[in-house]
Amino acid sequence: MIPARSVALFLLAALFEIGGCWLVWQGLRDHRGLAWIGAGVVSLSVYGFVATLQPDSHFGRILAAYGGVFVAGSLVWGMVADRYRPDRFDVIGAVLCLIGVGVIMYAPRGR
Repeated sequence: MIPARSVALFLLAALFEIGGCWLVWQGLRDHRGLAWIGAGVVSLSVYGFVATLQPDSHFGRILAAYGGVFVAGSLVWGMVADRYRPDRFDVIGAVLCLIGVGVIMYAPRGR
């Protein structure tokens, strides 16, 4: 059950971080204004709290693993929100990152 909770938290964190970054991007680069930027800042703050809910207590491990989720999630976000079409190297890189997440977070460790 803990890996399922952990994966769900990673996905939720990705939603808030990638969404927050996208909102700031839209506010600044696409000139949508301060409301978009403010919503992005709030979303990024929520991401910070969601990351602390991971069952593992090692900050470095959580953030390192989350980096892989961020890479893959960013490509998916770009596909949905911006109609970006990743090439095969984007996909290969994202898969490698997710394999790294699995190794970092879920490899058996002696306690």
